Amino acid sequence: MLRTLAWVSLVTSTIVACSDDAGSPGPSFPENHPRVYLPKHKERLKQALAAGAPEAKRFAAMVDKWIADPVGADIYNFEEWNAALMGQLTDDPKYCAAAVASLDKFVTSEEAIIAQGEAPVVVNDSYLQIGHTIGNVALTIDYCYDAVGDKRTRWLAYANQAVWNVWHPADAVWGGKKIDWSGWSIDNPVNNYYYSFLRATMLLGLVAKGEVADADAWIVKYRDEKILGELVPVFERDLQGGGSREGTGYGVSMRNLFETFDLWSASTGENLSHKTSHTRDSMLAMMHETVPTLDRTAPIGDHTRDSSAALFDYHRQYLVELMSLFPGDPITGYARTFLDACSVPKMDQQFMYVFDMYYPISQVTAKPLDTLNTAYWAPGIGNLYARSSWDAHASWVALVAGPYTESHAHQDQGSILFFKDQWLAYDPNTETGSGIRAENEAHNLVRILDGDQTIHQHDGTVSNLVGLRQGTGYVYAAADLTPAYTGEAKVQKVQRELVFIEPDILVVYDRVNTGVGTNLLWQVASPVAATPNGHVAAIVNDQHTLKVTNVVPGIDAANVHAFQDDDSDYRGGYRIDFPQPGGDRRYLTVMSVDGAAISIAADGADGVAIQTAGGTAKVSFAHDAIGATYTPAGGSAIALGATVAKLPETR
Repeated sequence: MLRTLAWVSLVTSTIVACSDDAGSPGPSFPENHPRVYLPKHKERLKQALAAGAPEAKRFAAMVDKWIADPVGADIYNFEEWNAALMGQLTDDPKYCAAAVASLDKFVTSEEAIIAQGEAPVVVNDSYLQIGHTIGNVALTIDYCYDAVGDKRTRWLAYANQAVWNVWHPADAVWGGKKIDWSGWSIDNPVNNYYYSFLRATMLLGLVAKGEVADADAWIVKYRDEKILGELVPVFERDLQGGGSREGTGYGVSMRNLFETFDLWSASTGENLSHKTSHTRDSMLAMMHETVPTLDRTAPIGDHTRDSSAALFDYHRQYLVELMSLFPGDPITGYARTFLDACSVPKMDQQFMYVFDMYYPISQVTAKPLDTLNTAYWAPGIGNLYARSSWDAHASWVALVAGPYTESHAHQDQGSILFFKDQWLAYDPNTETGSGIRAENEAHNLVRILDGDQTIHQHDGTVSNLVGLRQGTGYVYAAADLTPAYTGEAKVQKVQRELVFIEPDILVVYDRVNTGVGTNLLWQVASPVAATPNGHVAAIVNDQHTLKVTNVVPGIDAANVHAFQDDDSDYRGGYRIDFPQPGGDRRYLTVMSVDGAAISIAADGADGVAIQTAGGTAKVSFAHDAIGATYTPAGGSAIALGATVAKLPETR
C-alpha cells in the first residue's frame, strides 16, 4: 500500500523503558522536550557558555553571526538546529524564532516540489543526506518545540515520509505519487549511506515519539533491527580491529554512526557502542592510519572530498566522539595527545564548531604517544600499519591484505605505502581530480598482464594476512593475495612478504606464478620521477631519498611512467616498473631511506645481505612457501612464518 503525507495525530508522550536481550536495563525515553542529548548535557553546556569556554564562545559567535544575517553570513552547511541549541542554552527566543523561520522555508520548498509530483531534495543521491536533513528537522523541533507550534504536523509528516521511503524503497511515495528508488545499502552496515539512514531514523523516533504513529517503529528499527540485529553481528564478524572496508576516505563517515551512539546514550541512558569491539578499536585504527606528521591519513580507497587524504574536521569529530563513548579507557589518553599534536587541533569549519563544544577534550588526561605500540593490524579491513616511532620524523609503512568487498575500495591488495616526512611511495590517487582511481596500475604491487592487458583483482574476494610478528626493531608480515584473482585461470599464486627493519629499511619478497603469455611488473608510485639505473631506482624529493633495489638477477631494468601521460585526471605522480616475463617468478626488493642500506648484495637465491651502520643484517625467504629468516645486525637468526601473532596495544 502506498503511503501518503496525510496522517499524524498528536498524542501525549509517555516514558517507556525496555530491556535488551541479556536482561540488563535498556533505554528509557524522556517525556518532555528537549529529549536528545540535552537531558544529560544541557547544564554542562550552559556552564561552559557562561564561563566563556573557548569552544562555547566560538560556537555562540558563529550562531550569532547567522542570526544577524542568515543570508549574508554565508556559513557553509549551517543547520538550523545549531541556532535551536543556542535557544536552549540561553533561553533567548530570538534563536528559535530564526531557526523555525529558516527551516520552515526549506520544508515549504520541499512541499512545493512534492505538490508538483517530483522528488524533493531529500531524495537526492539515493537519500544520502537524509541523516542531516531530517536530523535537522527533528532536532529543531526538539529544541524549539513550542516555537515550532502547529508547524510540527507538516514538518513531521515530511520527515516521517522521508524515513519511511528509505526503508521501503520499492513502495516509496511522495504526495501520493510513487517515486521508488534503488534501496542502496539499506541493509549494508559497512556502507556510509547506512549511517545517514540510521541518524535520521533514530532522531525522528526519539523526537516524534508519542506524536507520530510510526515513531516507536523507528526506535525499534534503529536499535533492535539495525544496530543490535544487523550492524553488531556484521561488525563482530567482519570488522575486527576497527575502521572501514570503504577505505580511509569514505571510512571517516563512521563518525555519523558514532554520533548516533553518543546521542542515543545521552538521551536514553543506553550505550550501544559497547555492543561491538569495533567502536573502541576504531580509535586505535584512526591513530595508526595517520602518518607520523599527523596531518594526513593513509590514502586507501576512494577520496572524493579531498583526494590528498589530509586530516579534516571529520577526522577530529570521529575521534572526539569515540573519546566521549570511552571516557575512562586508557586509549582515550593517547587520542587526546594525538588531537593536540595533529594538524586539526580544533574544528576549522564553522558548521563543525558544535562538536568542539559537545566534546571538549581538555579534561582528558593526555598520555605520551611513545608508549603506544608502533604497529597495528586491523584484520576486518585488511590494513597493517607500522612506524619506527611516534616521532614526527619517523618512517611509516602500510600494507593492504584483506577484503575487497565495498564499492569505494580499490584493487590494491598487496599494495605498500612508505612515508617519511612526506610521501616516498604513495597512492597517486592523492594527485587526481576524482580521487577514485581504483585500478591495479595506480597501486604499489606486482601487476600481472595477459599480453599487454592487466589482469585485474576482483571485488567480493578476501586476501589473507597469513604471517605477522613484531620484535625488537622489526615487523614481519606475509600475505596470500591469490584470492584477489579468483576466476583468473592464468594466476596460480600471488604472495608478498615484507620485513620492516626499523627505522628506514623495507625488504619486500614476492612469489608470483602465472600462466603462458603473461608478463609481470613490480611497481611503486611516487610524487617525483625516479632516476633508474638498471636494477636500482632512486626517488629523490626535497627531504629524503628512497632507493629501490631489485636484488633477484635477471629482472629487466627499471623504467619510469608518468601518470599524466595517460590520463588528465592525474595532476602528477610517477611509477617505477621492474618488468619480467610471467611464469613461476620471484622479486626480492629492498627499499631504503637516505643510505640506511650502505650496501645491498644477494645472499643465496632468495636472500639479501644489507650493510647498515650497525653491521650486516640478513633476510632470506623460502622459495615456494610462506616463511623467512631475519638476522639483525649483531644478532641471532629469527625464524618467521605463517603465524599471525596478536600485536599489543601499548609498549
